[in-house]
Amino acid sequence: MGKVKIKKSDVWIDMTPMSDVMVLLLTFFMMTSTFVTPEPVQVNTPQSQSKVKVPDVDVLNILVNTEGKVFMSMDKAPDLEQTVVAMLENNGLPALSPVQMKKFKEDPMFGVGLKELHGYLDLPQSQMVKVLQTKGIPTDSIAGGMSEFQQWVKEAKRSAKNSNTLDSHELKICIKADARTSYKTVKKLMSELQDMEENRYQLITSYKVQETKEIK
Repeated sequence: MGKVKIKKSDVWIDMTPMSDVMVLLLTFFMMTSTFVTPEPVQVNTPQSQSKVKVPDVDVLNILVNTEGKVFMSMDKAPDLEQTVVAMLENNGLPALSPVQMKKFKEDPMFGVGLKELHGYLDLPQSQMVKVLQTKGIPTDSIAGGMSEFQQWVKEAKRSAKNSNTLDSHELKICIKADARTSYKTVKKLMSELQDMEENRYQLITSYKVQETKEIK
Protein backbone atom coordinates (compact mmCIF):
# COMPACT_ATOMS: atom_id res chain seq x y z
CA MET A 1 0.00 0.00 0.00
CA GLY A 2 1.38 3.37 -0.97
CA LYS A 3 2.22 5.98 1.65
CA VAL A 4 0.01 9.02 1.92
CA LYS A 5 2.01 12.14 1.57
CA ILE A 6 0.89 15.02 3.75
CA LYS A 7 1.34 18.33 2.11
CA LYS A 8 3.57 20.59 4.20
CA SER A 9 2.54 24.21 4.58
CA ASP A 10 4.77 27.00 5.76
CA VAL A 11 3.72 28.84 8.92
CA TRP A 12 4.19 32.59 8.71
CA ILE A 13 4.07 34.74 11.84
CA ASP A 14 3.81 38.49 11.59
CA MET A 15 6.48 39.91 13.94
CA THR A 16 5.61 43.54 13.30
CA PRO A 17 3.44 43.99 16.45
CA MET A 18 6.15 42.46 18.65
CA SER A 19 8.78 44.75 17.12
CA ASP A 20 6.56 47.76 17.81
CA VAL A 21 6.15 46.72 21.44
CA MET A 22 9.90 46.25 21.89
CA VAL A 23 10.65 49.68 20.43
CA LEU A 24 8.05 51.29 22.72
CA LEU A 25 9.50 49.53 25.78
CA LEU A 26 13.04 50.54 24.85
CA THR A 27 11.96 54.16 24.35
CA PHE A 28 10.15 54.14 27.70
CA PHE A 29 13.16 52.86 29.63
CA MET A 30 15.51 55.31 27.90
CA MET A 31 13.28 58.28 28.75
CA THR A 32 12.66 57.28 32.37
CA SER A 33 16.14 56.04 33.28
CA THR A 34 18.45 58.08 35.49
CA PHE A 35 22.09 57.82 34.44
CA VAL A 36 24.62 57.66 37.27
CA THR A 37 27.44 60.19 37.02
CA PRO A 38 30.83 58.50 37.48
CA GLU A 39 32.68 59.61 40.60
CA PRO A 40 36.48 59.95 40.29
CA VAL A 41 36.74 59.44 44.06
CA GLN A 42 35.25 56.15 45.25
CA VAL A 43 33.32 56.19 48.52
CA ASN A 44 31.83 53.20 50.35
CA THR A 45 28.92 54.61 52.33
CA PRO A 46 27.98 53.28 55.80
CA GLN A 47 24.90 51.10 56.14
CA SER A 48 21.59 52.07 57.72
CA GLN A 49 17.99 50.86 57.79
CA SER A 50 16.55 54.07 56.34
CA LYS A 51 14.53 53.81 53.13
CA VAL A 52 14.25 57.56 52.41
CA LYS A 53 14.83 58.17 48.70
CA VAL A 54 17.70 60.50 47.86
CA PRO A 55 16.63 63.29 45.44
CA ASP A 56 17.85 62.94 41.86
CA VAL A 57 17.67 66.57 40.68
CA ASP A 58 18.46 70.02 42.09
CA VAL A 59 21.12 68.54 44.36
CA LEU A 60 24.44 69.73 45.72
CA ASN A 61 26.36 66.53 46.45
CA ILE A 62 29.12 66.76 49.05
CA LEU A 63 31.47 63.78 48.96
CA VAL A 64 34.01 63.02 51.72
CA ASN A 65 36.63 60.30 51.20
CA THR A 66 38.48 58.26 53.82
CA GLU A 67 41.18 60.93 54.17
CA GLY A 68 38.61 63.63 54.90
CA LYS A 69 39.02 65.39 51.55
CA VAL A 70 35.88 67.16 50.36
CA PHE A 71 34.53 67.18 46.80
CA MET A 72 31.30 68.52 45.30
CA SER A 73 29.04 68.12 42.28
CA MET A 74 25.91 69.82 40.94
CA ASP A 75 23.48 68.22 38.51
CA LYS A 76 22.63 71.39 36.56
CA ALA A 77 25.33 72.93 34.36
CA PRO A 78 23.87 76.51 34.38
CA ASP A 79 23.89 76.56 38.20
CA LEU A 80 27.44 75.22 38.24
CA GLU A 81 28.65 77.89 35.81
CA GLN A 82 27.05 80.73 37.79
CA THR A 83 28.52 79.36 40.99
CA VAL A 84 32.14 79.16 39.82
CA VAL A 85 31.91 82.61 38.16
CA ALA A 86 30.73 84.12 41.46
CA MET A 87 33.36 82.25 43.48
CA LEU A 88 36.26 83.53 41.36
CA GLU A 89 34.89 87.08 41.24
CA ASN A 90 34.29 87.24 45.01
CA ASN A 91 37.85 86.11 45.71
CA GLY A 92 39.49 88.47 43.21
CA LEU A 93 40.64 85.71 40.87
CA PRO A 94 40.58 85.80 37.04
CA ALA A 95 37.64 84.27 35.21
CA LEU A 96 37.92 80.93 33.47
CA SER A 97 38.60 80.83 29.75
CA PRO A 98 35.94 79.23 27.51
CA VAL A 99 38.04 76.06 27.28
CA GLN A 100 38.53 75.93 31.05
CA MET A 101 34.82 76.54 31.69
CA LYS A 102 33.89 73.73 29.31
CA LYS A 103 36.19 71.29 31.13
CA PHE A 104 34.92 72.47 34.51
CA LYS A 105 31.27 71.84 33.57
CA GLU A 106 32.07 68.45 32.04
CA ASP A 107 34.04 67.28 35.10
CA PRO A 108 31.90 64.83 37.17
CA MET A 109 32.87 66.69 40.35
CA PHE A 110 35.10 69.53 41.51
CA GLY A 111 37.41 69.63 44.48
CA VAL A 112 40.49 71.83 44.30
CA GLY A 113 41.30 75.11 46.00
CA LEU A 114 40.31 78.24 44.07
CA LYS A 115 43.92 79.34 43.61
CA GLU A 116 44.73 75.98 42.01
CA LEU A 117 41.63 75.81 39.80
CA HIS A 118 43.12 77.39 36.67
CA GLY A 119 46.21 75.19 36.75
CA TYR A 120 44.08 72.10 37.36
CA LEU A 121 41.83 72.83 34.37
CA ASP A 122 44.87 73.36 32.13
CA LEU A 123 45.95 69.75 32.71
CA PRO A 124 45.20 67.04 30.13
CA GLN A 125 41.94 65.20 30.84
CA SER A 126 43.82 62.00 31.64
CA GLN A 127 45.76 63.70 34.46
CA MET A 128 42.83 65.61 35.97
CA VAL A 129 41.32 62.54 37.65
CA LYS A 130 44.59 61.56 39.33
CA VAL A 131 45.30 65.11 40.52
CA LEU A 132 41.76 65.61 41.81
CA GLN A 133 42.06 62.63 44.16
CA THR A 134 44.97 64.32 45.95
CA LYS A 135 43.23 67.69 46.42
CA GLY A 136 39.94 68.60 48.07
CA ILE A 137 37.98 71.77 48.83
CA PRO A 138 39.56 73.62 51.79
CA THR A 139 37.39 73.68 54.92
CA ASP A 140 39.60 76.05 56.92
CA SER A 141 38.25 79.55 57.45
CA ILE A 142 39.77 82.36 55.38
CA ALA A 143 39.30 86.12 55.21
CA GLY A 144 35.72 87.04 56.01
CA GLY A 145 35.28 84.15 58.42
CA MET A 146 34.03 81.65 55.82
CA SER A 147 35.86 78.66 54.43
CA GLU A 148 35.94 77.87 50.72
CA PHE A 149 33.59 75.00 51.47
CA GLN A 150 31.04 77.38 52.98
CA GLN A 151 31.45 79.80 50.08
CA TRP A 152 30.75 77.05 47.54
CA VAL A 153 27.59 76.04 49.41
CA LYS A 154 26.43 79.65 49.71
CA GLU A 155 26.98 80.48 46.03
CA ALA A 156 25.49 77.19 44.86
CA LYS A 157 22.30 77.87 46.82
CA ARG A 158 22.20 81.44 45.52
CA SER A 159 22.66 80.35 41.89
CA ALA A 160 19.75 77.92 42.19
CA LYS A 161 17.50 80.66 43.58
CA ASN A 162 18.60 83.25 41.01
CA SER A 163 15.42 85.08 40.01
CA ASN A 164 16.88 85.84 36.55
CA THR A 165 16.56 82.21 35.53
CA LEU A 166 13.28 80.64 34.46
CA ASP A 167 14.10 77.47 36.38
CA SER A 168 14.47 78.93 39.86
CA HIS A 169 14.57 76.11 42.42
CA GLU A 170 15.60 75.15 45.93
CA LEU A 171 18.92 73.32 46.02
CA LYS A 172 19.02 70.28 48.28
CA ILE A 173 22.22 69.27 50.08
CA CYS A 174 23.35 65.64 50.32
CA ILE A 175 26.45 64.46 52.19
CA LYS A 176 28.06 61.20 51.09
CA ALA A 177 30.89 60.12 53.37
CA ASP A 178 32.92 56.92 53.36
CA ALA A 179 32.16 54.45 56.12
CA ARG A 180 35.81 54.78 57.25
CA THR A 181 35.76 58.58 57.35
CA SER A 182 36.31 59.80 60.89
CA TYR A 183 33.32 61.17 62.75
CA LYS A 184 35.33 64.28 63.55
CA THR A 185 35.61 65.15 59.84
CA VAL A 186 31.91 64.68 59.13
CA LYS A 187 30.99 66.59 62.30
CA LYS A 188 33.12 69.52 61.14
CA LEU A 189 31.24 69.72 57.84
CA MET A 190 27.93 69.56 59.66
CA SER A 191 29.08 72.32 62.02
CA GLU A 192 30.08 74.53 59.08
CA LEU A 193 26.65 74.01 57.54
CA GLN A 194 24.99 74.85 60.85
CA ASP A 195 27.06 78.05 61.11
CA MET A 196 25.47 79.05 57.79
CA GLU A 197 22.03 78.12 59.14
CA GLU A 198 21.90 75.24 56.67
CA ASN A 199 20.24 72.70 58.94
CA ARG A 200 18.42 70.64 56.32
CA TYR A 201 20.54 68.08 54.50
CA GLN A 202 20.62 64.35 53.89
CA LEU A 203 23.28 61.80 54.75
CA ILE A 204 23.62 59.17 52.02
CA THR A 205 23.96 55.58 53.27
CA SER A 206 23.62 52.07 51.89
CA TYR A 207 20.47 50.20 52.84
CA LYS A 208 21.02 47.40 55.35
CA VAL A 209 18.45 44.64 55.60
CA GLN A 210 17.54 44.03 59.23
CA GLU A 211 18.52 40.57 60.34
CA THR A 212 15.84 38.46 62.03
CA LYS A 213 16.76 35.77 64.53
CA GLU A 214 14.92 32.48 64.38
CA ILE A 215 13.25 31.63 67.69
CA LYS A 216 13.39 27.95 68.49
